[in-house]
Amino acid sequence: MSIQKNLTSIRKSIPQEVTLVAVSKTKPVSDLQEAYDAGQRIFGENKIQEMTQKWEELPKDIQWHMIGHVQRNKVKYMGEYVALIHGVDSLKLLREIDKQAKKYDRIISCLLQVHIAEEDTKFGFNEEELLALTQDTQFKELENVKITGLMGMATFTDDKNQIRREFKTLKALFETLKLKLPKIETLSTGMSGDYEIAIEEGSTMVRIGSSIFGARN
Repeated sequence: MSIQKNLTSIRKSIPQEVTLVAVSKTKPVSDLQEAYDAGQRIFGENKIQEMTQKWEELPKDIQWHMIGHVQRNKVKYMGEYVALIHGVDSLKLLREIDKQAKKYDRIISCLLQVHIAEEDTKFGFNEEELLALTQDTQFKELENVKITGLMGMATFTDDKNQIRREFKTLKALFETLKLKLPKIETLSTGMSGDYEIAIEEGSTMVRIGSSIFGARN
């Protein structure tokens, strides 16, 4: 099946108001170009150097989303162009993004990552930390960062009830946070294996890779 056909079929399966991020990590520029030619404009990468290389080679109307774990010392490489950073899990990281955004006179949108999975390997804030962050003076002083919502990843399991429970938890937390940060609107949850459940549970942005580009290289 071609990338174009995969994209068409996924677009038909998700509501119009849900944003599709094509996860293009490890994929060659030619694959991204094929998706671009099929109308896709938002791509997600998990390595900053790889994303920067692709940004340099591909059309400039692409929105680049950083979806992997972000190391603070690498933020400077994407400060000029990144559209959305999905996995922000500390105030230190937010301050670094703010600093780099300032250099380019930009405001960089960020999603706060919440730990909802039962696995220990996932990064993210818990509810207490998240609410404490919104009260922090340093957080309130950030001028070049815009918090637009939350991101979370469900446990990698076949248990659909567990996945649904975790997505419900995140949605409830999103509503709680909205009282503190009324402008947040993005809930980024759901990947190739679980995006349909994520959408049913309130996701507004899904990150899909293998169902578009085939298995990871």
